[in-house]
Amino acid sequence: MSEQSNRGAEIRLDGVSKHYPKSIALDKVSLTVQPGEFMTFLGPSGSGKTTTLNLIAGFTDPTTGSVRIDGKQMDDVPVHKRDLGIVFQHYALFPHMSVFDNVAFPLQRRKTPKSQAAQMVHEALETAGLSGFADRFPGELSGGQQQRVALARALVFQPKVLLLDEPLGALDKNLRERLQLELRRIHRDVGRTFVFVTHDQEEALTLSDRIAVFNEGRIEQVGTAKELYENPASKFVAGFIGESTMVPSETGREVTVVRPENGELFPVGADLPLGYRAVPVTVRQSVYLGSGWKHEIVLDSQGSDDAAGVIRGVEQLDWLGSGNTPAQLAWRPERVTELAA
Repeated sequence: MSEQSNRGAEIRLDGVSKHYPKSIALDKVSLTVQPGEFMTFLGPSGSGKTTTLNLIAGFTDPTTGSVRIDGKQMDDVPVHKRDLGIVFQHYALFPHMSVFDNVAFPLQRRKTPKSQAAQMVHEALETAGLSGFADRFPGELSGGQQQRVALARALVFQPKVLLLDEPLGALDKNLRERLQLELRRIHRDVGRTFVFVTHDQEEALTLSDRIAVFNEGRIEQVGTAKELYENPASKFVAGFIGESTMVPSETGREVTVVRPENGELFPVGADLPLGYRAVPVTVRQSVYLGSGWKHEIVLDSQGSDDAAGVIRGVEQLDWLGSGNTPAQLAWRPERVTELAA
C-alpha cells in the first residue's frame, strides 16, 4: 500500500443490498476499503462487482444498508459531491477538445482559478506519462494514450477515491499489461484509494493490495493475491483464482485443490514418494511453454471436462505419449487445500 495512504479515504459498506423487482443484484455485502488501498472487485459477469462500484459512486441507491466514505454517510449525497474520480472502459473524452482541455474540464466545473488549474493539469499529465501531449486531440492518440488522458482527468482535482470500472478492457493484451504496471506506479505516486473492477483474475493479481471476490451478489472472500491463491475459502474462489485440479473425496463431501505447481505426474504403477497421495488421471496433451511444460489432465474417476485440470513442470516427462496417456496425479498433503465440495 502507498506510503501516502493518508491522502485516500476509507470506504465502508455495511450490509448493502440492491434489489430489483425480479432479481437481487447484491445481497448484504459488508466491506471496508482502507485509506490509500488498491482494492479490486473481481468476479464473473453478474456477480455484483459493478453494482457495488455504482453504489459507492452514487449512480444507484442501496435497497438496504449504508455506504460511508471517510466516515460520512452517503445517503442523499449526489455523485459530484462525493469527491470521487471515475474512469470507465470507454474513455468518454471530448473529441473536439485538446488533451489539456479534457483534463482541465473537472477543474472548470469546480471554478478553479486558471493559473492554479494549468499547474494542476500539467502535474496530472506528468503523473499519467503524458507530458508533451497537452495540445493533441483524442483522435490523434492511441487507445492506451486516451486511457491515460481519462486517468489524468479523473485525478486532476485530487479526489480521495478513484473508481475504475474495467478501464483496460478495450485494450489488447500487451498494452493492458503495460498499463497495469503504470496503474500500480500511479497509485503509488498519488496515494489515493483505488477501487478497480475486473473479471480478469490475472489483472487482479497483478494490481491489487487486496481483492474482493464476488459471486452471485455476495463476497466469497477478501484477501491478498497470495492469501486467495494459497488459502481459498471456497471451491468457487479456488476455481476462479488461478488454475487448479479439483479432486473430490470418496464421499463427495470434500474436494482437494491441487495447484499446477504442487502436483506431480508419475507413470501408472510407479512407486510414489513416502507420504504422497495420488489418483488415476489421463494426460490429454503436453505443451512446451518455454519456461517449462503444461500438462492437461482429466480425472479418470470423473471422466468429463468438469474434472479437467493442469499440472506444470520444468522437465519433459519422457514416458508421456503424444496424448491420452494414463498416469498418476500425486501430491504432498501439506501442499494442497482441502475444502467443502
